[in-house]
Amino acid sequence: MLTVVFADIVGSTGLFEKLGDANASQLMAQLTGVLGKVFEEHQGRVVKLLGDGVFAVFPDAGSAITSCVMLQTRFKTDPVIPIGGDRPIQMQIGAECGEVIEIDGDCFGDAVNSAARLSDLAGADQILVTQSVWNELVAAQRPMLRSLGPIQLRGKTQSTHVYRVEWQPEHDLEATAMGVSMYTPTKRQTLALTHQGRTHVFDVTPVPITIGRTTEATLPMLDPRVSRVHATICNRGGQIVLSDVSSFGTWVYFGDHTEAVALRRTECFLVGYGQLSLGCKMDADKAPLVGFEVR
Repeated sequence: MLTVVFADIVGSTGLFEKLGDANASQLMAQLTGVLGKVFEEHQGRVVKLLGDGVFAVFPDAGSAITSCVMLQTRFKTDPVIPIGGDRPIQMQIGAECGEVIEIDGDCFGDAVNSAARLSDLAGADQILVTQSVWNELVAAQRPMLRSLGPIQLRGKTQSTHVYRVEWQPEHDLEATAMGVSMYTPTKRQTLALTHQGRTHVFDVTPVPITIGRTTEATLPMLDPRVSRVHATICNRGGQIVLSDVSSFGTWVYFGDHTEAVALRRTECFLVGYGQLSLGCKMDADKAPLVGFEVR
């Protein structure tokens, strides 16, 4: 049983566009070197460098979480702003515990896949972990974890119970008692929805935000593939829940992934950022898309 960690640099594609390939590649090499060093200082083994991130394994969940928290804290307290960039470097991290198969120094298995998908799902400055990680932590570390409830990870048939590590002091006060309360409200959450270049920011409350073809929708979208009331978004027990109520379905793309969670009269939690494609997949001709970001 090992704990697998994927740590990725947020927005690396944009950095290559702004800095150029040579400068961005040099920056990525320096940053991944820092990530690897922090992991190795906490009993981690770097399996491979990923260009814009690091894949590592740890002998126990406690060491893995400690290193992830130290890594995020380091980038927060000593921010790295690239020359020519306009914002500090931020990390997104995912971790999972499970059986790992090691072949010629590389690692394979369901835990590896889950950790990678959690990293993709995480927002900037976030650490997402699973129930298996929570189970392996000592009691003193569990209060850092806030439950996000069951989430459908890309490529998995069953939902996975996901926790967010509340590593920042101002957020630690909001952490659930021992991390076991599934739907504890946070102070305030906003949701940014972007359609056709215009961004609307909403306070997410139990009163649903509606997306649909009707002009009475909170976010109207004039496309024949969009139902009159296509989807609703509301706050349920402190979590942002997207419900598909359409005729043709809703595809949810988390992070920068091209594979989606398909909803057909079902629902999922929204975390981090991504895109919603209404009535068809994202690669369809002029697909009606809505970008989302949980803040």
